[in-house]
Amino acid sequence: MHRLFTGSLKVDKLTVKIADLPADLQGRKLVQLSDFHYDGLRLSESLLAEAIATTNDLEPDLIVLTGDYVTDNPEPIHELVLRLKHLQSIHGIYAVLGNHDIYYNHSKTEVTKALTSIGIHVLWNEIAYPWGEKLPLVGLADYWSREFHPASVMNQLHPSQPRIVLSHNPDTAKVLQKWRVDLQLSGHTHGGHIVIPGHGPAIFYYKKLLKHLPKRPRRYLPFLLEDCSKVVQHWEWAQGFHQISQNQLYVNRGLGTYFPGRLFCPPEVTLITLIND
Repeated sequence: MHRLFTGSLKVDKLTVKIADLPADLQGRKLVQLSDFHYDGLRLSESLLAEAIATTNDLEPDLIVLTGDYVTDNPEPIHELVLRLKHLQSIHGIYAVLGNHDIYYNHSKTEVTKALTSIGIHVLWNEIAYPWGEKLPLVGLADYWSREFHPASVMNQLHPSQPRIVLSHNPDTAKVLQKWRVDLQLSGHTHGGHIVIPGHGPAIFYYKKLLKHLPKRPRRYLPFLLEDCSKVVQHWEWAQGFHQISQNQLYVNRGLGTYFPGRLFCPPEVTLITLIND
C-alpha cells in the first residue's frame, strides 16, 4: 500500500517549437508519462488510474513512456500492463526502458515482453515512424546499460531531419549534443522530490544541510544521504524544459514516489503540443 506523501497529480502543458516541422504535423499532441515504480509501495492505484484517465481525456495523438515501470523485481509489470492497456492514443504508444527496468539479468526481457503484449512499442536503440518519415521517433537504450551507443542510431538520420528522442536519463543530453535533437524527453530524477520554491530541487543544498545536522537526524534522510551524483550528474535538469546548446530537453517529474515523499514536486502528466519554429 502506497503511504508516502505524493501530492495531487498535475498536468504540465507546453508548446515546443520544432524547426522544419511538416505542416501536417502542426499542433500534434504528445502525452508523456514516466517513472511509475509500480511495486505496491511507490505508486497508489488511485493515482495511476487518475493519470491514465487524465491522459485519455487529453486525446493525445501519441503517448510516450520514458522508463522505470518497476523498481527492482520485474514481476509487478504484469499487473501494471493490465492498467496501461486502457491508455488511448491515435498513433500508438511508444516506450523506452529505464535503469530499474534492467535491474536483474532477465528484467529487460520480461518488462519488454509485458509492454509489447498490450501493443506498446518498446524502442531500444531503435527508430520508429509513428507519423511517417517526416518526424522520426528515436528510442535509446538506458544510459547505464552496456548498450547505450547513440551514434549507431543517431547517425542513421540525416542532420536536416527533425526528430524526437526518448532517453530515460537526462544526463544523456550532454552526450547527444553531437547530434540534432529537436526534443529529448526524459524522466529518472522524479523532479528532485523536494523542491524549494523559487530555487529548485533541495538536492542542490544537501551537502550544506548535512554539515549542520547532528548524526541522529541524518538517518531519517536516506534520500539525501545517497551519493546523488550516482543518480544523475545534472541536477539542474531535474525537471521541466531546458535548452542545451541547439537541442531541447524536457524532463518529466514521474508518478512514483520515494521516501521521504514529494514536496512542491507533484507527480506529472505532460502534454506537449508541437508547432513549427
